[in-house]
Amino acid sequence: MAQKVLVVDDEPAILELVSFNLKKEGYEVVTAVDGQEALTAFQQEQPDLVLLDLMIPEPDGHQVCRRIRSVSAVPVIMLTARGDERDRVRGLDMGADDYIVKPFSPKELMARVRAVLRRPHTLQETSRLTAGGLVIDDDRHEVHVEGQLIELTPKEFDLLKILAENAGIVLERDLLLEKVWGYAFAGGTRTLDVHIRRLRQKIGDDPQTPRYIETVHGLGYRFRDQRIRNA
Repeated sequence: MAQKVLVVDDEPAILELVSFNLKKEGYEVVTAVDGQEALTAFQQEQPDLVLLDLMIPEPDGHQVCRRIRSVSAVPVIMLTARGDERDRVRGLDMGADDYIVKPFSPKELMARVRAVLRRPHTLQETSRLTAGGLVIDDDRHEVHVEGQLIELTPKEFDLLKILAENAGIVLERDLLLEKVWGYAFAGGTRTLDVHIRRLRQKIGDDPQTPRYIETVHGLGYRFRDQRIRNA
């Protein structure tokens, strides 16, 4: 499967040039022209690399990089017309993996892309599950949705984690009760259903059109089988 690159730039000529060269090298390309479009594309497309212009319309490249880095270890190369050392340092401090100043040669850019994609990219301090805009950070016991920290109770966290770890599999109510509450739990399935309802509310999941947690009537619950990543 071809690796996917998200290219973010508000200059049509740059988008066309970069996209052409990436496709020629065999990469799949997704484009965006501003910060909001970039964040949406990142969540939906889950690219393997982001080429991010610094001076895009709001949110700017620095803000987009910060948001991406808060939820993912996907490599980011910043593209910018600025050559000032302070801007390069700021971009790297935000979590960018590399920095290339316009104008650049397509050969140099492709060499940087290949080099960055060869590196191992993990968030060493955490073990994470990601699905779309949802991030479950097991080590920190935190959940983020679209970059925002969500306050969950310990039971809600454990419930979400076991569902995500078994994405696509129907987990019966009795099994969830056993795994999350233990054998001694006597609260019945009503408590489980209440926790699922509260969990959905907190992560912004509509039970009528669920993005994450589906109800399988008469059986239990299933985390939608989407592109789960261990990061």
